[in-house]
Amino acid sequence: MFAVFGELSPTVIQIEIKKLAEILNNEAAGVPNSNISAVCIDSRKASPGCVFFAIQGENYDGHNFITQAFEKGAACAVCRVGFSPRSFDKPIFYVNNTVEALGRLASYIRQHSKYKIIALTGSAGKTTTKNILSHVLKSKFKCFSSPKSFNNNIGVPLTVLDAPDDTEILISELGSNHPGEIEQLTQIIQPDIALITTVCPAHLEGFGSIEAIVKEKASISTGLRQGGKLYINGTIEKLVSHCGSQKLKFETFETPSDVKLAGHQSAFVIDNVKVILPLAGRANVENAMACWRVCKSLGFSAADFADSIASMKQVDMRMECIKLGSATVLADCYNANPGSMANAIETLYLVSQHENKRPVFIFGRMGELGKHSETLHSELGEKIAKYKIPLSLTIKGDCSITAQTAYKKADYAISVNVFENLSELCDNLYKFVKPDDIILVKASRSERFEAVVEKLKKDFSGQ
Repeated sequence: MFAVFGELSPTVIQIEIKKLAEILNNEAAGVPNSNISAVCIDSRKASPGCVFFAIQGENYDGHNFITQAFEKGAACAVCRVGFSPRSFDKPIFYVNNTVEALGRLASYIRQHSKYKIIALTGSAGKTTTKNILSHVLKSKFKCFSSPKSFNNNIGVPLTVLDAPDDTEILISELGSNHPGEIEQLTQIIQPDIALITTVCPAHLEGFGSIEAIVKEKASISTGLRQGGKLYINGTIEKLVSHCGSQKLKFETFETPSDVKLAGHQSAFVIDNVKVILPLAGRANVENAMACWRVCKSLGFSAADFADSIASMKQVDMRMECIKLGSATVLADCYNANPGSMANAIETLYLVSQHENKRPVFIFGRMGELGKHSETLHSELGEKIAKYKIPLSLTIKGDCSITAQTAYKKADYAISVNVFENLSELCDNLYKFVKPDDIILVKASRSERFEAVVEKLKKDFSGQ
């Protein structure tokens, strides 16, 4: 593998600098006949023999740190056309877009790899599904997946570049917030198996309609290797219809009808074998069934699958169950869209019924919904009333619409409190939340509602 200096642990591979020049469509004449051993996108972590990709972000520009990368031993650098650094005695390769160049290098490495790739996308459940797959597959294969949500045009190439040499199966998420991203990513990694977890209103600001989201997710099939398999959620009618109209070869997965949702785990049956899933919520059963469909194609029996998934651990900030004395917090602050919100509220209700405790819903805005935001936040209020959540806390903005709808639709005693901002909400938690409540905290990542979880920890356990 390449050593990727950044989030992932470094390891060594040898590739000639001349070959890198060819991959990037640069002139190889005069380039030293030496090797590079790592990919670096953070000059602070550059090391002897690495190639430094100068990537421009919202708050930084890697081109300003080429000198630092060379001082730390970088063998060469990749920069955008038009950049004019001071004179260096090391090769600099010029490209139109350094992120796309990183993708080209990852594509080359992928084309010369022996492992299988499982690529998955969807409006929700990508990271949890990836983690379940990785957990189960590791019982039989040398499996690699990125430790975080590396699902964009930087994260996906880095995942490929960091795969160990003995990898047998690599699992990669593919994310998107505007049309064309999935197709670009799937062409880079050329999966052997592609999986679509679900489709629901998410990133509507960038897509405009659910139909556009369906089309985007289905484009994961365009990069499939010859003979590759596509698995899709059979309960999403628009997805099934679209894939059929495009004459794609696909197989479906669905949630069993006899699922028993109880507290923080679920039980269901596959091929006459009982499966105990130690994760809360109906959506996680759906994620597990997607994994079963893939694992079965790779030779797992139902008993193998049940044995492995029984020891599955919770995913941080994704319906993570945190015990704080007699209180329980369901921390789900990583992402939020209408589908995941509905599942989370249902799970809150089920857990509260199972443990005979009061459910409390602390929520923030669902982001990137564009012109549909008001309508979808109003529908969230209907979900609160449907599951008879007695206490909800939120902040001003679109969530005020949720509060108004919940009040209007509730046929029971309800309290929905709207605060000026997140800081005011946190400061007033102690007035509303009791030590033996079941508390769901959920919002889009940009809302930073993990601050609520940290405040609850301080209030209830002194952490």
